[in-house]
Amino acid sequence: MNLPPKDEILFEGRFCRFRSVDTWEYVERRKACGVVAILAVTAECKVVLVEQFRPAVGKRVVEIPAGLVGDDAENEDYADAARRELLEETGYEPRTLKFLTDGPSAAGITNEFVTFFRADGLTRVAAGGGVAGEDITVYEVPLSEIDTWIDGKRQAGCLIDPKVYTALYFEV
Repeated sequence: MNLPPKDEILFEGRFCRFRSVDTWEYVERRKACGVVAILAVTAECKVVLVEQFRPAVGKRVVEIPAGLVGDDAENEDYADAARRELLEETGYEPRTLKFLTDGPSAAGITNEFVTFFRADGLTRVAAGGGVAGEDITVYEVPLSEIDTWIDGKRQAGCLIDPKVYTALYFEV
């Protein structure tokens, strides 16, 4: 007789839920239904990157613009979330968004999925920097200098989110 897996909530916070299914423990977001990550490239072939302090790792992290889907609006469209997050974090509005790929962000610890988009036809309409509580620095890095720039940030003590490299794969 096959029994259904034992699924229980071990802890629930304001934003995350800690679950156990049989012997496997993982974290899920309570409200958001996913994450969008945006490869934003200017007309001058500069990649738009962001840097912010991330308490979970205790360091500043260089990332591509990204954020939650559906945390403020139920049934939010993924492309709409990508536009919103790009504008909030960088001040850029894209003319076009193209789906690139999606997949689990860290399948061993969370059920979260990341959906990647490429943003083109960028127009700067605001300063960016994030919403309340975020302290985001925006960079425009020439694609031809990206490896050297990333290495410099790493040597300065920043962590580099692997989603940066995933996004750059689509730029090659």
